[in-house]
Amino acid sequence: MVKKLLLQDDGKKRMVKEITVFDDPQKLKLIVGRLSWKILVMLSEREMYPLQIARELGVHEQKVYYHIRKLAKAGAITVARQESKKGAIAKYYRASASAFGIEVPGGYKTLEWVAPAWVGEPIQRFFKEFLREDGVFDGKIVVGSPLPHGPFKTSARDGHYASHLAFFLGQFARMPEDFAVKLDVDVKAEKEEKNNLILVGGPGTNLLTQELNDYLPTKFNMQPSEQGFLFGGLVSARTGRVYTADSVGLVAKIVNPWDSSRRVIVLAGNKAVGTKACVLALTNFWKKTLEKYRDDKPFATVIQGFDLDGDGKVDSIEVLE
Repeated sequence: MVKKLLLQDDGKKRMVKEITVFDDPQKLKLIVGRLSWKILVMLSEREMYPLQIARELGVHEQKVYYHIRKLAKAGAITVARQESKKGAIAKYYRASASAFGIEVPGGYKTLEWVAPAWVGEPIQRFFKEFLREDGVFDGKIVVGSPLPHGPFKTSARDGHYASHLAFFLGQFARMPEDFAVKLDVDVKAEKEEKNNLILVGGPGTNLLTQELNDYLPTKFNMQPSEQGFLFGGLVSARTGRVYTADSVGLVAKIVNPWDSSRRVIVLAGNKAVGTKACVLALTNFWKKTLEKYRDDKPFATVIQGFDLDGDGKVDSIEVLE
């Protein structure tokens, strides 16, 4: 007999239980009798000793002992504990597994990756370039370095929002072999720009967002000055509106300018709170955020975060355009 895991996936959640597989038909024969099966079912629900079983089934104790010996010989039950009762030792039995089966050699097939039922078409299309056929995440999540760096000499304070994004992606993408989260300084140093990239953080803290700013449909206003750059919020090319609030940010997807077969997703705010709003927009409110997403066009939507429950933390978003 061998122990295996039995997986059940109903599209909403995955459940697993241990199954004992019989490789000897004689052992299976020992448990398929009507009384043996009744006893096995009872012992799968709770630990019991033979006299208990006999009383509940209304049969002679010796008959129960006979079937207990058969089940133990087959390996279907095991002694869970022993207890002294009226000068004798009562052995409490339990089922050795919650499922039993038989198996013939061969027949194994690799399971094809299927997105969970809750993952709607917009989110699948938005991330399609970031998933291989086997469902493994194909890309890098790039966050700003926590050390002072870049022309703004800033220390990123929004990199931890990538953790929330990674939890979201993990619901429908498998983990890659290589570490998927990178610092912006490492990506530039290691020349990994040709990957599919998810950039977390605005141009003030993420060097990759800064470098790709001119390619974005809605851009961050970065004006050269004697001090380096002046950062003046988001400017919409479509409406001409300027968004300077800290809680405003951009969710965008463009062709990777270094490799046209790859894509770049940008989740970037005017400040860290704006970046958080963008991450929430894509993870918690993706239906609203991606309503106007089209595969064949660069995508950009302006997001503003709101604190609806008044605890000082952004917990909701609005799509401004």
